Amino acid sequence: MAAQHGARQAGHGRIWEMYRRANPRSEALFARAGQSIAGRITHDIRHMKPFPVYIERAQGTRKWTADGQELIDYWMGHGALFLGHGHPAILRAVHDQLDRGTHYGACHELEVRWAELVQRLVPSAERVRFTISGTEATQLALRLARAHTGKTKVVKFEGHFHGWHDYALAGVKPPYDVPLSSGIPGESLAQVLLCPPNDLAALDALLAGRQDVAAVILEPGGGSSGTIPTDATYLQGLRDLTRRHRVVLIFDEVITGFRYAPGGVQQVVGVTPDMTTLAKIIAGGLPGGAVTGQAAILDRLAFGEDPAWNRKERVAHAGTYNANPLSAAAGIAMLECIADGKAHQRANQTTRALRQELAGVWRRLGVPGCVYGEASILNYSLEPALETPPTAGTRDHRRLQALANPDAYHALRCGLILNGVDICPLHGWISAVHTDEDVQRTVQAFEKALLLLREDGFFS
Repeated sequence: MAAQHGARQAGHGRIWEMYRRANPRSEALFARAGQSIAGRITHDIRHMKPFPVYIERAQGTRKWTADGQELIDYWMGHGALFLGHGHPAILRAVHDQLDRGTHYGACHELEVRWAELVQRLVPSAERVRFTISGTEATQLALRLARAHTGKTKVVKFEGHFHGWHDYALAGVKPPYDVPLSSGIPGESLAQVLLCPPNDLAALDALLAGRQDVAAVILEPGGGSSGTIPTDATYLQGLRDLTRRHRVVLIFDEVITGFRYAPGGVQQVVGVTPDMTTLAKIIAGGLPGGAVTGQAAILDRLAFGEDPAWNRKERVAHAGTYNANPLSAAAGIAMLECIADGKAHQRANQTTRALRQELAGVWRRLGVPGCVYGEASILNYSLEPALETPPTAGTRDHRRLQALANPDAYHALRCGLILNGVDICPLHGWISAVHTDEDVQRTVQAFEKALLLLREDGFFS
């Protein structure tokens, strides 16, 4: 057994070899990327053993690899493609805009229409400011909170992810006292105060007596795309607590915005933050993000008549591609398509069925871990310590992210790709166009892949 474990750790188990044989062109492209692309990949989450699969085209719920295999896709543009790949309304909007221009270097009507749609759908959106990504949105939101309050510290919760800028990479994965990256100045980390999630008493104690906290930021759907669930009671308590301590409350709805409902988590639970950060779905699958919130906070971005105020008090924000016409056109088309909530009903119903069926697979096979999630997000675990789905508001959050065998997740993804499914480790995003057939084929793929992992000794 020890020899078998050593073999699979080195990437030579049966599942790895099957994956290599099935994807020779992807392997060749990965080798070629090593000569030009730093780290060979362009996003950390695309790291995969023994090498990532390369995609040539996509349509609807499917994408096709460089080696010609058709896959049911649950990455969905990292959660951005709520209407699937190549939705006709979005393609039409982008094609029409291409003829008019891709970048004016100027203001245009589409950015106004886009902002008005966001304002109509998102409860907290008294004002909107566009960015080009979710990371930029959270970075700008923190700057606005500091400028508005005159304070410097930010509270974030262990296990919550807010992008890759310096202030966001503290406390993302266990051990939480070690930042997720090297190269982050200690001065930046010193401005971030970590707090356990779903524990109002801990936050109250942290804020008590402090006069230097500008903001509290969190993923309202739960840390790391719902891996650490939260609930409406906690969010309402958080709203009351931050008001009492006069601290800006920021909902990072980059993932949950326009997914849980047209107005995001805040619409579902009836809790309105001071600011909201958005990306992914907001731009219809093209690059784009936004900060929304109270006019009193976001109006600090506006130029005034006083040069001294403009220089010392105003919040500066630039960005060559902010609200570019192509992203604006795609974003308008997306938000118009989902504004009535019918797409959410379809996606949520499909996801409930998928979670239920997969939970049955876990039980039948006796696989360690569990399947859970909310709205149209599928969370799953292969952890022996996690035998039942975590409840919303769980405080035992460390076990949800402390992976006992990370290689098992790489092997599972290989096994799923071999059986026609591609999904992100730990969670997947279901679109409004996934079908009952997709669900059944996905359940079969999981069962076959998990059996391969068992044969390779991953569950011994």
